[in-house]
Amino acid sequence: MSSMTKKIHRRRFLSTTVAGAAGLSCFPAPAVLAHAAPNTVLGVAVIGCANQGTASVNEIAKSGERFVAFADVDDRQYAKAQKTLAEYPEVNFDAIQKFADYRKMFDKLHKQIDVVFVCAPDHHHATASMIAMKLGKGVYCEKPLAHSIHECRVMAEAAKKYNVVTQLGNQGHSREGIRRLCEYLWAGAIGNVTEVHAWAPTGRGGVGGRLPTKPVPPGLHWDEWIGPAEYRDYHDELHPALWRSWWEFGDGSLGDWGCHNLDGPFWALQLGQPTSAEAIEQVGGSQERFPLVNVVRWDFPARDGGKLPPVKVFWYDGYRAAKTANPKKELGDEMEKSQNRPPIVAELEKKYNRKFGDGGTVFVGDKGILVASNYCDSPRIVPEEQHRQTPVPDKKLPRIKGTHQADFLRSFKEGKKASSDFEYGAALTEMIYVGLLAIRAGVGRKVEWDAANMCCTNVPEVNQIVKRQYRKGWEL
Repeated sequence: MSSMTKKIHRRRFLSTTVAGAAGLSCFPAPAVLAHAAPNTVLGVAVIGCANQGTASVNEIAKSGERFVAFADVDDRQYAKAQKTLAEYPEVNFDAIQKFADYRKMFDKLHKQIDVVFVCAPDHHHATASMIAMKLGKGVYCEKPLAHSIHECRVMAEAAKKYNVVTQLGNQGHSREGIRRLCEYLWAGAIGNVTEVHAWAPTGRGGVGGRLPTKPVPPGLHWDEWIGPAEYRDYHDELHPALWRSWWEFGDGSLGDWGCHNLDGPFWALQLGQPTSAEAIEQVGGSQERFPLVNVVRWDFPARDGGKLPPVKVFWYDGYRAAKTANPKKELGDEMEKSQNRPPIVAELEKKYNRKFGDGGTVFVGDKGILVASNYCDSPRIVPEEQHRQTPVPDKKLPRIKGTHQADFLRSFKEGKKASSDFEYGAALTEMIYVGLLAIRAGVGRKVEWDAANMCCTNVPEVNQIVKRQYRKGWEL
């Protein structure tokens, strides 16, 4: 495509109208974008434009879409988006409208917005996504999809009800690696898989309760940051980076990396929902904070009419010598030795004289072992000789062109499902959340999960985080 043609396409702004819309007090029928031309320029809003939002801003700009608005509770974070967009001279950063409250953004600009990227902390995911879907907008939501199992189900139902294109931000799902992994396992390369061991390259959590109240930093709109959660005064270790360590706002390392490194097992093994989960080990943690170290096990029954045997899935995260959620600062060069990894990884590394990285997934079958790296990339049967002797399976899954964000934007224009839509993403996140229920219950208290009735049947106190309470004005 010539540069001139590209500029013309950038100017062909999509104009969507929502009949009868006067605001968010009564949601209009969704606007429908049916099989738009590939060169249609979409109006995009980004909620949370730092961290993961920065990556999405870059991909949106690369795709040539039109930025309508940014919503961020911290005025200082816009500088990160501005720095990213400096590489795209055709984007006028000053023309992008800025909001501290995404509800006001939707009130004012919903007619100009086609798709929304939700890159805010976990406790905002459902509220922001639901507003967008009720207005008929396509939604790309960072992982984990939601902050409770109830939210997962509501969001999946809404995506279907409002017939919108959606995508969970588990980027590895669009890559070649996870597709090769599925195809190897489906071809029986290691036989029947009965155990899975996954671990995270990060650690979250802490000890003790809330920290002393501090003045709100300049430029931070604290009430909007709290959003749907119960109000609390500002204190350290919340914004901008460590909120994942706190039960009220994040979902720990499991919520963070589980959507990546457990994605392959969930997809390839057709896991569905477990019958139970149990915390095997914890270090630290409290009613306020996630443990610094976690080992969790899920139990899955036989599946696919008994063709797939029962399977146990194990999760490992954290750093054993860490005292806070900042292990890099505390441990330095000792981080690698302190990382909480599956024992089977150390055994395989010693046996075959190789390293398997700072995060990944191990599949144990009755005919062999397969190891994948973070995001379920680079699946290899071990030992390497067995991998080379194993027939390369046929490619049965479609390949995704470009990035996960590009897949979402293209799917919206073509009126097709994205690779990890909310139907899939909600089920994956729910499975992960059953593990969070086990962490909440504590070591040795197996959580029996009744998926049909969406409740834990034997540790009733954990049901308080199955469905959240919302501050007035922030309800789903």
